[in-house]
Amino acid sequence: MIPLLLVLLLALILFGAGFAVKVLWWIALAVLVLWLLGFVARSTGPSGGRSRWYRW
Repeated sequence: MIPLLLVLLLALILFGAGFAVKVLWWIALAVLVLWLLGFVARSTGPSGGRSRWYRW
C-alpha cells in the first residue's frame, strides 16, 4: 500500500512540475514577443535618432 501511495505522490509531483514548466515557457514566450515589439517599435528622440525604449 505504501509503495503505491509513493508512486501516486511522485506522479502527482511530476505532473505539477511539468505543468508549471509549461506555463513558464508560455510566459517566457510572451515576454520575448513583447521585448521584440518594443525593440522594433521604439520611437525617435528629439534629435531625430532612435532612442532607447528602456529607461536605465
